[in-house]
Amino acid sequence: MRKKEKISFLLDYFQKNQPDVQSELQYKNPYQLLVATMLAAQCTDKRVNMVTPALFEAYPTPLEMSKASVEEILSFVKSVSYPNSKAAHLSAMSKMLVSDFGGEVPATMEELTSLPGVGRKTANVVLAFAFGQAAMPVDTHVFRVAHRLGLVKDAPTPDAVEKQLVKLFPTEYISRAHHWLLLHGRYICTARKPHCDECPIREACEENIG
Repeated sequence: MRKKEKISFLLDYFQKNQPDVQSELQYKNPYQLLVATMLAAQCTDKRVNMVTPALFEAYPTPLEMSKASVEEILSFVKSVSYPNSKAAHLSAMSKMLVSDFGGEVPATMEELTSLPGVGRKTANVVLAFAFGQAAMPVDTHVFRVAHRLGLVKDAPTPDAVEKQLVKLFPTEYISRAHHWLLLHGRYICTARKPHCDECPIREACEENIG
């Protein structure tokens, strides 16, 4: 199956079966999504969703968070992975939002990645799902599935995978394609012992591991 045929096949399947795919992170605005996505690095969405309600109640805006000490923020996020560095990043990020962006989350890649603790993947999540832009965040699941399906070639880094996937998918589907690939990798095309017998898009796969 050629790449164009694969894309058509994948779009047809996912549009029919997962038309309204949404992030599993719980958020109400760009600020909350930014914070949740920063906390989700190398951590499960389920764990982050357990932490953020109390965090957002204590610090409903960047201004409130900017006034908190790192230790105070840490008390809310201590159960996530790498809590010390994430608390420090949240503190510095919120201060910069207030000082440089009027307390508002910016809507460009350049501005978002200027924030402490915000890399390209996190910025892409915010651009895609807070601002509705055509962005392709590449996490470990998207990276793995893209390679197993043969959608990318000679793409050893997340940035390289992102560039190739953005060219493959029609603009209006790029953000949703991220979620389709992510959830497929999270629940079916898992890193260890992928559930190939249950895979509904197996005919597009180049590995068929299971």
